[in-house]
Order: sequence, then C-alpha cells, then structure tokens
Amino acid sequence: MATTQRRGRRIMMTPDEVDAFLAAERTCRIATVSADGAPHVSALWFAWDGSSLWLYSVTRSKRWAELRRDPRVAVVVDAGEQYGELRGVELTGTAEVVGEVPRTGEPCPELDLPERLFARKNFGMEEMVHDGRHAWLRLTPDAIASWDFRKLARL
Repeated sequence: MATTQRRGRRIMMTPDEVDAFLAAERTCRIATVSADGAPHVSALWFAWDGSSLWLYSVTRSKRWAELRRDPRVAVVVDAGEQYGELRGVELTGTAEVVGEVPRTGEPCPELDLPERLFARKNFGMEEMVHDGRHAWLRLTPDAIASWDFRKLARL
C-alpha cells in the first residue's frame, strides 16, 4: 500500500485499519480538475479491493468528462460526527477506465472482484446489475494519508 504520510504519525491508521475502514464505508468525495483548472468535488459510492479504489461513475457526468481530460484525482473517505471521532483516508493518483464504456455486463475478469464487492456492500447482492449508464474507474493510489482522532484519547 502506498503511503507518504509524514505528519500525524501517532493518529494515522495502520494498513489493516485503512483496509477495514475502506471496506466498510460507502461514500467517497472525489476531486477532479475542471477545464478551467477549478476543482470539482462530488460524492460517489466505491469499492476497495485492498490495493485499488473502484469508482462506478455515470459516464455522462461532469466528473467523467473531467477525468477523461485529466485523470489526476484526489479521493477522501471520512467518518465521525464529534471532533474526537473523526477518521478518514485520502488517496491520490491517476484514475483509469476499466471495462466497456458504458458498462453493460460483458465479461471482464478484471471487474469480477470489484463488482462483487460493490454489489455486496451497496446493494446486498452477489451480482452487479448494470444499467448501461455507468462505467468503472480504478484508482491505484500513488499516496495515501489517514487519520483517526479516536487515537488522540490514548496519547
């Protein structure tokens, strides 16, 4: 797992904690770059396979157009209500398209695991249902930063 975190080592998550957190959480916030250079942030469901974040995006969205033009991305997954409960993971890197666009369910062995994980986590199903409007993006992060403020109470 990529990591470049220098600050906050005492509150950063271990690799196992990052994996468990990303496996459990549903919603991420993905930051892309607009044509004029302005940031654009949107929410999206995802799946984590232990090394890559899989994003299932509408192909006629602003996010999709921006990622096709500039695939650099930053993604944040966070949780917690009170200050001492805040925890999260930031992943940065380059998103790549995997499978057909839009996804209709043609066989693609590379998507077997992410689609199974996504369907279980978000729909409680074993198989993915495709609507012909979405497609898969894979982010294998260049850098990961994490924090878990619950660890502050133990310091």
